[in-house]
Amino acid sequence: MFEQLSADWEARSADLWAAIDGYDPEEFRRRVDALADELPADHPVAAFERACAFDSTGHSDRAVPLYRRALELGISGIRRRRTVIQLASSSRNVGQAQESVELLLAERRRGSDELDDAVAATLALALTSVGREREAVSVAVGALAPHLPRYQRSMANYARLLVEPDED
Repeated sequence: MFEQLSADWEARSADLWAAIDGYDPEEFRRRVDALADELPADHPVAAFERACAFDSTGHSDRAVPLYRRALELGISGIRRRRTVIQLASSSRNVGQAQESVELLLAERRRGSDELDDAVAATLALALTSVGREREAVSVAVGALAPHLPRYQRSMANYARLLVEPDED
């Protein structure tokens, strides 16, 4: 649908995000807007970048509709998964934790990639927000287990047993 973004545009975007702490929130959002304005008005990455800028400067409420717009416009690749994670996180922040859980459970079923742990961490927070703390701990420990230098098998088992009692 849309052409690949240029390497120059991607580099300028990465540089801007790397320097976020050097700007006051309004100036940072203005700079993201200017970069997004270089893309066609209905480009999903433009909506995504603007959503991220609002999110990163404390305006989850303004980010949510832009994340939804990016998804509607067909954002793809790793940015699609980032959009879902960030939409779910922002939804939780604005009091829509159940929607957050639903988005993230669906995302887990879509497949696996380098953002699996981010999905799990965000899901654990969302589960806590809807009163499912035991399941949240299970998700968090399950995500952490493969990264441990030892006890991976035990921790994965404990995570499972938190939500699925042992039949033995």
